[in-house]
Amino acid sequence: MESAKDTDSKIAQLQMLEQNIQNFLMQKQTFQTQLIEVDGAIEELNKTKGKTYKVIGAIMVSMEKEDLIKDLDNKKEVLNLRVRSIEKQENQLKEKASNLQSEVLKQIKDKDK
Repeated sequence: MESAKDTDSKIAQLQMLEQNIQNFLMQKQTFQTQLIEVDGAIEELNKTKGKTYKVIGAIMVSMEKEDLIKDLDNKKEVLNLRVRSIEKQENQLKEKASNLQSEVLKQIKDKDK
């Protein structure tokens, strides 16, 4: 009977890991969307001639094009770091979930014998 409790516990852990993986996927998708927006903004800035503006809260502030591009490049770098960090954590969770799943399947097969 102890084995059944252990198996149930591992299944619950596996479900939690899967839920955490889903959370990481949503976070990664959010950051990737922001990266696409930043890339689009940089592309438009490179085409722009004349004055450029940055939106800060509810106001627009005139800003040098080069400074605005630097800000966006910094934001892009931070977003890329976040995506890589999430991917690393996601891969660790996937590996842990895979190992746990193998253990559960082994316990279930051994139980059926």
